[in-house]
Amino acid sequence: MLSALQAKFGVSMVVANMVGGAVVFVFLGFVLPRPQRYLDANVIALIAYMAFSMVVGCAVSARAFQPIRNWVLGDAGTTEHDRCYVVTHARRQALINFCMWMGSELVFIPINLHYGLQSELDIMSTIFDGAITTCGLTYLMAERILRPIHELAFEDALPTHRYVPGVKSRILSAWAIGTGVPLVGVFMMTINHGHRPVSIAAVGFLACVGLLTGALAMVFAAKSVADPIESVTTALSAVERDRLDVKVPVYDGSQIGQLQNGFNSMVEGLRERRRLHDLFGRQVGTDVARQALERGVHIGGEQVFASMLFVDVIGSTELAASRPAPEVVAALNAFFAVVIDVVDRTGGFVNKFEGDAALCVFGAPVPREDSATCALLAARLLHERLRDVRGLSAAIGVSAGTVVAGNIGTRERFEYTVIGDAVNEAARLTELAKSRATKVLVSSTALKAADERERRFWHADGEVTLRGRTTSTELASLHVG
Repeated sequence: MLSALQAKFGVSMVVANMVGGAVVFVFLGFVLPRPQRYLDANVIALIAYMAFSMVVGCAVSARAFQPIRNWVLGDAGTTEHDRCYVVTHARRQALINFCMWMGSELVFIPINLHYGLQSELDIMSTIFDGAITTCGLTYLMAERILRPIHELAFEDALPTHRYVPGVKSRILSAWAIGTGVPLVGVFMMTINHGHRPVSIAAVGFLACVGLLTGALAMVFAAKSVADPIESVTTALSAVERDRLDVKVPVYDGSQIGQLQNGFNSMVEGLRERRRLHDLFGRQVGTDVARQALERGVHIGGEQVFASMLFVDVIGSTELAASRPAPEVVAALNAFFAVVIDVVDRTGGFVNKFEGDAALCVFGAPVPREDSATCALLAARLLHERLRDVRGLSAAIGVSAGTVVAGNIGTRERFEYTVIGDAVNEAARLTELAKSRATKVLVSSTALKAADERERRFWHADGEVTLRGRTTSTELASLHVG
């Protein structure tokens, strides 16, 4: 790839300079009136100098390109010096071309003076104008051809300083090449010819050259701005479609490159934000995460009516003692996958895992008038789906009541949790449920708060004084059969 790019670069520079030289020669030799003897001498000088300049120019250009070749083929990484050298190479090549053009002044002016040519200013100004125009176009061409090298150099960072023309400078340069230089040529030809009439052919020729070079310069300048902006707008459309895997190539060392690089940084920030949002949601639940992102984090809590569902694996101690650790972890993960799925589907969230148990909350942080109904529905579904998950079974307890829900801790480290009698009651009911046939017990408070349709699946199951409490709790069990 590098050899092909270098060959394309070299051929483009040679062809552009040959075309520029031919245009200048045609103007001086044929458009402006010249005796035949001057034309013959200049033809010989042109052929000789073009051969000389091609050899010397190609050798100097190859030597100037060698550090880029060494950097690309090496494995030492990209330094700031490498980026600076790459981004300034188009300007360096334009300077090499300009020196070759200025060298022709030293050849053609003495030749024509030897033959007694009195309008040597024609030659000086025409060659100089041709040099400015050709070198300006070769700079724009070189910058475009070297984009793959720039993209490789700017993969990690942009140069710390701006070394290339910005948008304004490029537009002004295109105007100068296409309009300014030809007008200067007409002006120089006018003052040089004194009272003699200006050649209509010369003016027409300069106008045509100006139109052609101006069009080429504007195309290159416009595309140097439009192409990267189009790549950014295309990537923006992908981001709007929720695709955050896009990345625009960065191949410009001006503020356009800063735009490209800034877009990539923005998308990387969005990807990081999504990863954090996803991780945050997995840790605390999507509703808690969404509330924190929308309202901010506030330490403290509020009293809400909510329903608690506590689910605990039966015989986890024996499980850990009889099976290898990886198998135990895999079984628990499969078990809790069912819990998370059911609780999510019924409108609650898993607040925390406590070893082989999980506390699920309905009605906080998002208030729900039907929290008890949702909790009882979740208990019924879990009873069906957790009967035998990789040899595991579970006990379930459901309670409801007023609890304090909020962020507990400090701003450096906090946790969203629920505190209250209903939480303790749900845990105690789960312990008691392990000895019951259905493995599910709910408090009468939760049952009374549920709607009529859900209450049909449950029946009263006596009273009991739970561990750590002084008052009795009315129980309800799931209908069997």
